[in-house]
Amino acid sequence: MNDTRLDRIASLLTLKAEGQYGLAAITQRQHALQAAWLAERAGCSDALIAASLMHDIGHMIHDLGDDPAATGIDDLHEERGHAFLARWFGPEVSEPVRLHVAAKRYLCGAEADYFAKLSPDSVRSLALQGGPMNAAELADFMAQPFAADAVTLRRFDEGAKVKGLETPPVAHFTPFVARCIQPDGV
Repeated sequence: MNDTRLDRIASLLTLKAEGQYGLAAITQRQHALQAAWLAERAGCSDALIAASLMHDIGHMIHDLGDDPAATGIDDLHEERGHAFLARWFGPEVSEPVRLHVAAKRYLCGAEADYFAKLSPDSVRSLALQGGPMNAAELADFMAQPFAADAVTLRRFDEGAKVKGLETPPVAHFTPFVARCIQPDGV
């Protein structure tokens, strides 16, 4: 499939994802590949695999550096990523990306042990992102379409920080992305 949109995404994941992923000892690309691989191994839909691969693409399209949270800046990568992806994908891909930070807040408010599972950089960014949700926020979040997919994606996100984990390359996941990309003109 010769699609410049697909080429742009592959380029971002190949060329712009070399930066360290927060405080983890892996790169943005390794994190993206691990998340997508977890989704594929779990038997998720093409859309959720694609969303898992691209969930942090918002980090790759801003110029705030590799770890803006270290300087107290919430880069709003979920919103940036959603805006970037919604031009080319339907909500089954773009909405879990938009909601994956809220899903972290949701899980921290809904599950007593989830906070303890967060990596140090996720703990730091959680404070910038609003902290754990309260009871009203929990209900509002789960009422949103694609909230359950965002929670699933968030679990992959947290599990995708393993130094040295071998995954398939970006090209392995390109067909999942290609099957989800909208026709030209959408």
